[in-house]
Amino acid sequence: MYFSYTNNTLQSVVFVNGQNSKSMNLLIFRTNIGTQKMVKSLESLFRNIPTILGWSVDLEDIDNVLRIEATGELEETDIINHLKISGFQCETLED
Repeated sequence: MYFSYTNNTLQSVVFVNGQNSKSMNLLIFRTNIGTQKMVKSLESLFRNIPTILGWSVDLEDIDNVLRIEATGELEETDIINHLKISGFQCETLED
């Protein structure tokens, strides 16, 4: 199942911090985020990272894919470290 958050309302997981950026990156990860409860727990973590413009988790994908739209200042290792500290498994998903 794919969930979407917009303006803190669960719709079907994308958070938008309301920032515009000239340089945006799309970061894609394989994770162990497998439930709505786990997704919800990321809300405060990602809200406190101002370089994240939006994010989503695809719970129907076998890799529980986390996609993050961010300014060019955010590195993949930053996200991996934040998630590991929070108890999640996360690795870069290669093409």
